[in-house]
Amino acid sequence: MKYNDIRKVFLDYFESHGHKIVPSASLIPNDPTLMFTVAGMVPWKGILQGTEPAFAPRVADVQKCLRAGGKHNDLDEVGFDGRHHTFFEMLGNWSFGDYFKSGAIEMSWDLLTNVLKLNPARLRVTTHVSDDESTEIWRRVAGKEAIRMGDKDNWWSAGDTGPCGPCTEIFYDFGDSIENEDDRWVEIWNNVFMQYDRDANGNLTPLPKQNVDTGAGLERWAALLQGQVDNYNTDLFVNLIHAAEDVTGVKQTTENMPSFKVIVDHLRAVGFAIADGVIPSNTDRGYVIRRILRRAMRHGQILGHRGALLSKLYPALITEMGDAYPELAREESRVVEIIQNEENSFADLLQNGMKLLDVEIPKVQNGVLPGAVAFKLFDTYGFPLDLTQMILRDKNMDVDVAEFERAMAEQKERSRANTKGTRTLWESQSDLPATDDHYKYAPNNDLESRVLAILRNGEFVQSATTGDEVEVALDKTNFYGTQGGQVGDSGELVSNSGAVMSVAEAARVDDIVIHKGTLTANLSVGDTVKTIINATVRQQTARAHTATHLLQSALRHVLNQDVEQRGSKVSPDSVRFDFSFGRAMTAEEKQAVEDLVNKWINADMPVTHEEMSIDDAKKRGAMALFGEKYGDTVKVITAGDVSCELCGGTHVYHTGEIIHAHVNKEKSISSGIRRITMSVGALAE
Repeated sequence: MKYNDIRKVFLDYFESHGHKIVPSASLIPNDPTLMFTVAGMVPWKGILQGTEPAFAPRVADVQKCLRAGGKHNDLDEVGFDGRHHTFFEMLGNWSFGDYFKSGAIEMSWDLLTNVLKLNPARLRVTTHVSDDESTEIWRRVAGKEAIRMGDKDNWWSAGDTGPCGPCTEIFYDFGDSIENEDDRWVEIWNNVFMQYDRDANGNLTPLPKQNVDTGAGLERWAALLQGQVDNYNTDLFVNLIHAAEDVTGVKQTTENMPSFKVIVDHLRAVGFAIADGVIPSNTDRGYVIRRILRRAMRHGQILGHRGALLSKLYPALITEMGDAYPELAREESRVVEIIQNEENSFADLLQNGMKLLDVEIPKVQNGVLPGAVAFKLFDTYGFPLDLTQMILRDKNMDVDVAEFERAMAEQKERSRANTKGTRTLWESQSDLPATDDHYKYAPNNDLESRVLAILRNGEFVQSATTGDEVEVALDKTNFYGTQGGQVGDSGELVSNSGAVMSVAEAARVDDIVIHKGTLTANLSVGDTVKTIINATVRQQTARAHTATHLLQSALRHVLNQDVEQRGSKVSPDSVRFDFSFGRAMTAEEKQAVEDLVNKWINADMPVTHEEMSIDDAKKRGAMALFGEKYGDTVKVITAGDVSCELCGGTHVYHTGEIIHAHVNKEKSISSGIRRITMSVGALAE
């Protein structure tokens, strides 16, 4: 019986027994404690624990799951046996306060023996030592004497306290020709009975509404129903392996079979995860998917293959699983593009890093690569430690991880030291009051301010002399400190006798505005100075910032409303804008964006600057900018009827002040994230 048939038989059976059939939930769980959906019960966690109402008394589904991160990590085992997978499918039937032990056991046995026609003599069952009820039901229903097990094997709980209860497991005997007991007796179904609520003292109180939570691994069912011990010898995997043979130009053998297993398993994990919205990255679940993808590519290279791999295999995945999971075909173009981008970047990374490894590996003694070399691979070529370990594992070598971690710690300390002047030291000044910077929108205000602190060469000093590079904090300022993607103002600090400091940039450390630059005269703490910003540069920056808002609106008009900002840098007369989008823009789209921005500029629309409560801003529909944090009172910038955003930056008052805009470049900076640059003002002309 093939995979598609097994899914149908399972769901049809439970539908005929009054269950509501629901599609699989996403691999991205609605649960902050989990990185992925790691089990069939994850989507129903709230119902099972009583925090959400049940929408039906009986439910059945086939849930896609992924275990490759955190404590749910099967990644390193995949490829070296016939049972481990990163991605797998879990068959499940659920009772939310409806049937309980008798109903669950009776249906399990009926489906396995009467519908699927499994030999009852090959089935064994276990129950918890305390669960006399389930033990007796098995005697009555199947004539089976259950093996009584302890808490470790046959008790389920959500934690130290809360819902819990016994479970009964069904095992299939693959035959006495298999010497390894774990391979011979394979668990194929688990029925969990949520029967009690456990308090902090360990006391068990019967739950008012008892639930049944079941799980059966589809890959294991396919193996036993197709007469296979190895899951990878079942129809779905055999077909994917044949596709991998075609792409790589290599035939599977006993020696290279682990690499083929890794590739087809990881194809499912990567394909399904990206289709569900996971973008490969250097953090969290994105890092896990990137690691899985790179592991597959590495095994492709072990087979002698170079170039795209999973992106070429993705259509085969749709062929095998697209009927059960239509999102695979629906998201095909986006998924393939993201995988291709990852494969291209990994190929470059691997080529550069392998040059160093080829030099260093012959020098290895005792089979251990020095941690300093592994760190150089990481620091110079972007090789994560686990990639180096994977490459070396093929050569029966390892990495001195302790030395690697020491090198990493030293680099972090150097980084902290290098940034000490701009952040760490200022953060240490807990007695320093916040800068009064509500004058920052008054560009021509020659504000009189008092010097509160001077930082020179990593030390706070009472005074500094002409020529010193310093950072200065004032009690108040009209300089805009770098924030929200907008670069800070430049200008001068002036005393009664003339200029004392040329300010190259104003920056922010929390609530303190720091004036960075070179002294042109002596300066001491307590001195009074006037803050004079460069009005021309301020105007250029303001026009660029308003143009950024117009650019975002134009992108949403031309591409789609799902475009979201992922970062920006607003400089005098230029804009860098990062946004979420799954492909490169066409030349026509870039021109359409530029034309639309200039249309709005030429319309000379009014740009209003208003302060209001955050609630009023939301009612108005103001868009929040990426990376900003907002207080109770916010500033809303509205450009005609095309843009309304929360923004604390400086802006023009009519779009015509921007003069002109010109789109320069558009490119990918990571999977699913694009970057567009635009010139404005005289520079654009």
